[in-house]
Amino acid sequence: MANIHYFTFTIAILALASSVAYASDPDPLQDFCVALDESKAGFVNGNFCKNPLLVTADDFFYDGLRNAGNTSTPVGSVVTPAFVANLPGINTLGISVSRIDFAPNGLNAPHSHPRASEVLTCLEGTLYAGFISTNPQHRLFAKILHEGDLFVFPRGLIHFQLNLGKTKARAMASFGSQNPGIITIASTMFGSNPPVPTEVLAKAFQVEKWVIDHIEKQFQPENIYDEL
Repeated sequence: MANIHYFTFTIAILALASSVAYASDPDPLQDFCVALDESKAGFVNGNFCKNPLLVTADDFFYDGLRNAGNTSTPVGSVVTPAFVANLPGINTLGISVSRIDFAPNGLNAPHSHPRASEVLTCLEGTLYAGFISTNPQHRLFAKILHEGDLFVFPRGLIHFQLNLGKTKARAMASFGSQNPGIITIASTMFGSNPPVPTEVLAKAFQVEKWVIDHIEKQFQPENIYDEL
């Protein structure tokens, strides 16, 4: 009986340790590891480190979020990221941010981040923000955000933001990963390369095939906008 309890306790500890270990990006093993573009050297889970003696303050600085992005997109919003690709100093630190600009009634379309949870802070305007839980409940958790309010989107769950105002809005998103990834639901399903078979989408969405054909045309290269 004692052996059974010991075995159960060991399994529980290992499970807990595993959940903690995979909760975010790996911990750094040095003060910093400024990302170095060495793509020709092969692929690694992250980025190669720049020689610490060559690191400068500029590696930790990015001014790309100063100005509003162009919201002339089909959904009326644009995301400006500060990920490891343009802010190499965050490599191995497990953090990143994005600025989101909204036109009046603009939408940051439903999407998910497979590698990070997100904290969204409303900086200007009024936003309707929400996320949806997994099967089978599909519960919608949503709030109206005013300037200074924040909302949390758990890792991997589909979420969105809608500008409720007749003026522009602005938000800042913080992520628990240097590269959170993004899966935009509509463009992923209807704009994949190669395309998902029409039969699959028609059956999944319970609509006629011509409806799928019409939607797919909206996500052809000449009709879509740049995404992360």
